[in-house]
Amino acid sequence: MELNKKIKLKGEIKIPGDKSISHRSVIISSLANNNVVIENFLYCKDCIKTIDVLIKLGVRIERLNNKLIVYGKGIKSLREPDEILDVGNSGTTIRIMSGVLAATDFMSILSGDRSVNIRPMKRVIEPLVKMGAIINGRDSNTKAPIVIFGNPDLKGKKFEMDIPSAQVKSCILMAALNARGETEVIQHKVSRDHTERMLKHFGADISFNGKCIKLKPGKILSAGGIYIPGDISSAVFFIVATLILEDSHTIIKNVGVNPTRSFILEILKKMGGKIIIRNKRIFNNEPVADIETFYSKLHSIKIEKEYIPNIIDEIPILSVAAAAAEGETTIRGAEELRYKESDRINSIVSQFKKLKVNIKEKSDGIVIKGNIKFSAGGGNVESFGDHRIAMSLFILSLLSKGAVNVLDSDCIENSFPGFKYDLKKLMVH
Repeated sequence: MELNKKIKLKGEIKIPGDKSISHRSVIISSLANNNVVIENFLYCKDCIKTIDVLIKLGVRIERLNNKLIVYGKGIKSLREPDEILDVGNSGTTIRIMSGVLAATDFMSILSGDRSVNIRPMKRVIEPLVKMGAIINGRDSNTKAPIVIFGNPDLKGKKFEMDIPSAQVKSCILMAALNARGETEVIQHKVSRDHTERMLKHFGADISFNGKCIKLKPGKILSAGGIYIPGDISSAVFFIVATLILEDSHTIIKNVGVNPTRSFILEILKKMGGKIIIRNKRIFNNEPVADIETFYSKLHSIKIEKEYIPNIIDEIPILSVAAAAAEGETTIRGAEELRYKESDRINSIVSQFKKLKVNIKEKSDGIVIKGNIKFSAGGGNVESFGDHRIAMSLFILSLLSKGAVNVLDSDCIENSFPGFKYDLKKLMVH
């Protein structure tokens, strides 16, 4: 991206459907006992991998007039795949599908690309084994590829999670749907609750209050249709860009504002961001709204460990906001960032430094000394094949008067097809 004049963002857009909800919508629909129509599904590489895995398991899924139709027939209709189930770069797919496959009556193998196969899997394997699953994984049962010998006689258990993780929790709940007896998951910190909300929408016997989830099996899952709201984790790239570029004003329509996901908006407001939530309503148990944002003079903030689980995916773009905010921003307690698509702590620090950001790496986070008059440098920066790092670097480059080349930016297709198009659509010289 080469910018020779000052840029501002102006206009109104809709963004693609929420990635987390899209994954869960097609998986849970496959376990239902009726046909489910899904609107605004996110056709990114990761979500398409989830569809591919389900099709290899015998689920009939069709795309018709921008709608996804899943012909659900319950878990007993799934069949043993005749090949390895490749999840590509999708950690969500491998972890949630592990819970589904643990309760089948056949063997299956899950594997992904190098990034996925070095990510920790022990946290999902251990609870599934306690429920009665038989799973063998690489590196002493801690990494993929994993071989799952399905057990249709799983037993519900009580789990206390030391590290809050929506993927681990969702994995356990998928297995619990077809286990004997109640399963209870206790997490000391709240993580995103899309799985709980969607299971409730499908009629599952589930109760949840943020930190405690209880699920009893036996209910037949059924839902007529699902609308996927816009992804707040995608919207925040344009929100931050609007906040840091003088004279900018944008409106993003139909964005999911689930309280376990939208805390990033509260963080940005605390930094001085002018963000207005309009037209709030509910679609299939998920709150949805329009988000209006104005250029603002931001100031620094300290983000403690307790807030990290609800902004974990937004820390790369939050770091961009911090670079253009007056004062020193600290983000701590974010060790989980080292186990994402890349080591995001190192990725952020190493590449932001190339663009002249005053940033330091900590074992569990980062420290950024920002400036509201910050002007980024130019040159080549590396995404490390990480879509959120790539998009954050694009937004940071809007503050540069030179040329910034984001290498390997095709990885953006993993979560946000059309990102570059939408960004250019809003850009005004």
